[in-house]
Amino acid sequence: MGGLEEIRNEAVDLENIPIEEVFEQLKCTRQGLTSDEGAQRVEIFGLNKLEEKKESKVLKFLGFMWNPLSWVMEMAAIMAIALANGGGKPPDWQDFVGIIVLLVINSTISFIEENNAGNAAAALMANLAPKTKVLRDGRWGEQEASILVPGDIVSIKLGDIVPADARLLEGDPLKIDQSGLTGESLPVTKNPGDEVFSGSTCKQGEIEAVVIATGVHTFFGKAAHLVDSTNQVGHFQQVLTAIGNFCIVSIAVGIVIEIIVMFPIQRRKYRAGIENLLVLLIGGIPIAMPTVLSVTMAIGSHKLSQQGAITKRMTAIEELAGMDVLCSDKTGTLTLNKLSVDKNLVEVFAKGVDKEHVLLLAARASRVENQDAIDACMVGMLADPKEARAGIREVHFLPFNPTDKRTALTYIDAEGNWHRASKGAPEQLPCATARRM
Repeated sequence: MGGLEEIRNEAVDLENIPIEEVFEQLKCTRQGLTSDEGAQRVEIFGLNKLEEKKESKVLKFLGFMWNPLSWVMEMAAIMAIALANGGGKPPDWQDFVGIIVLLVINSTISFIEENNAGNAAAALMANLAPKTKVLRDGRWGEQEASILVPGDIVSIKLGDIVPADARLLEGDPLKIDQSGLTGESLPVTKNPGDEVFSGSTCKQGEIEAVVIATGVHTFFGKAAHLVDSTNQVGHFQQVLTAIGNFCIVSIAVGIVIEIIVMFPIQRRKYRAGIENLLVLLIGGIPIAMPTVLSVTMAIGSHKLSQQGAITKRMTAIEELAGMDVLCSDKTGTLTLNKLSVDKNLVEVFAKGVDKEHVLLLAARASRVENQDAIDACMVGMLADPKEARAGIREVHFLPFNPTDKRTALTYIDAEGNWHRASKGAPEQLPCATARRM
């Protein structure tokens, strides 16, 4: 099993070595594994699923009371109920109840919002394949994807979600949609010997593949682990800690001075002195600040969740608001997915044609209804979107597809002349943007 331990520790580059060496390293054949071998490898590699952190809800709730500002409030509550007693007066229940209510409200709001945000890894797991077709004991059968281990032979066909990282065997190329992992907007072609990633979707073709990585060792699993293991202290928490530390030090100094002045010098009674110290404790901290901040961030978290955002920590909202530079990809994953045209950058190479006419032809080669982002941009740049079809009769519209990489409109103008306008990838277009037919 020494070789398999190296596979688990990712000491072997299974992604790039020849496919025959993959079988040698994984100690398997094209006939797949037996059930016993599969069970043994599960002990080594674990189940093919993402790790879910189990945490106590009670401890998580109490954790929101464990910060410098809360410590001062808790100290004041203890003083109000335990030390403020004597002199013929009962404990200061009013202050005690008020402080505890504020602490509970603050913790409850934070707990509910972060609990509703959910586990980021759980959200990502929804994209994984629940079942797969695997070759075990020499027979093909549908099994839970969680039992897969490196060395298994699986079948991937149109519509299947790839159940684990795998290398393709002999057969025709596949079209794989891996936009959820890499941000590529179009399916990519995967040839025999290429690697396919867990969580991607097969859009065309059918082929067999050998599993090379499962669970947290897959490309998808590593990405999910990074998302779920982000626990660094952010700027917002640093500011709160600094405020809390300042309050604690200031109050501690004030209490020491007040104790020296009240008791040895002024010789005040115990209960009167304790009440003064309690006033100093409660008045020296921004007692409502944690609650106000929690409510504010809870509102922001709720609005983000309505737009499909996964908020792992409410403090991430403040981090995003204070960001100077945001780098995003081209697919609209983090953007509004809205395009615009800079007319100053439009170049016209045909003689006797101006920019406005080129833009009009681009708008004509776009859908005016049921638009995608590009068509909406092209039609929207006109002074009046109705100009895209004004004075012409549409004959045929060629919608965009990944093969042709262009759209085209065949139309008849007011004089009865036939035209065709196209827009798309330059290498797929004819020499002229529009031509008379």
